[in-house]
Amino acid sequence: MGVLGLGRMGTALAGALLGAGHDVSVWNRSPHKAGPLLDRGARLAATPAEAASAGVVLSCLSTYDTQWPALEAAALSGRTLVNLTSGTPEQARDVSKWAASEGVGYVDGVIMAVPQGIGTPAAQILYSGSEPTFAAQREVLEVLGAPVFLGEDAGLAALYDLALLGMMWSTMAGYLHALALVGTEGVTPEQFEPLASAWHSAVGGFLPGIGSQVASGDYATEVSSLDINAAGLGLLVETSRAQGIGTAVPAVLRELFDRAVAAGHGSHAIASVIEEIR
Repeated sequence: MGVLGLGRMGTALAGALLGAGHDVSVWNRSPHKAGPLLDRGARLAATPAEAASAGVVLSCLSTYDTQWPALEAAALSGRTLVNLTSGTPEQARDVSKWAASEGVGYVDGVIMAVPQGIGTPAAQILYSGSEPTFAAQREVLEVLGAPVFLGEDAGLAALYDLALLGMMWSTMAGYLHALALVGTEGVTPEQFEPLASAWHSAVGGFLPGIGSQVASGDYATEVSSLDINAAGLGLLVETSRAQGIGTAVPAVLRELFDRAVAAGHGSHAIASVIEEIR
């Protein structure tokens, strides 16, 4: 098994493979990063092509711009590439097209875990691309974390990745805004966190219903209409300003909700906001 890239994540991937008893060749532009892995039995490859001689290559580099020269130098024809470099769906599809033209088995993947989680059941890795290639390498991929195959469109893993990360970033930004808001009155994160965690779990329970409404296009509600929530966002913006903190987080949501109300969705459920997003 060859591993291209020894940042935090690449090093964790190579370490998990070594821990499972695999022979591992590693390559990095800065060879000194390989030291701890060499102590565990990895072999240092002088070139990407040398790392690829194992037949199966994991690529986990910082960007696609960094990755392309390594892939082109790796002489991958007839070999398998598992691309774990983060990027856009179109970038993944471009590599997939290149791989097909070069006779390379290709699977694109995104890692939904931090480096410390690699090699544990808690680490989930999403894959898309060639299903036969994924099936052939599944046993190895299970060493890295729980593999989830999404389909043969090579861009799907990256699409899911960015969609899920968008949820995470939005949640974290909302939580940080909440901490700043209650903090203006001396409430500490330790005091606020139990209520926040319980509320976050409750909100997670809303997702299946929202998804069903989006799928059906029926936004009728007897629970909480959009205009009420838009008004609430107005109160949040007003209170944030009055308490002396920034309004960037709720203001953008208020503007989105207000647009949806103006488009005729005031009496509909929050799920109707997707029409304005679209």
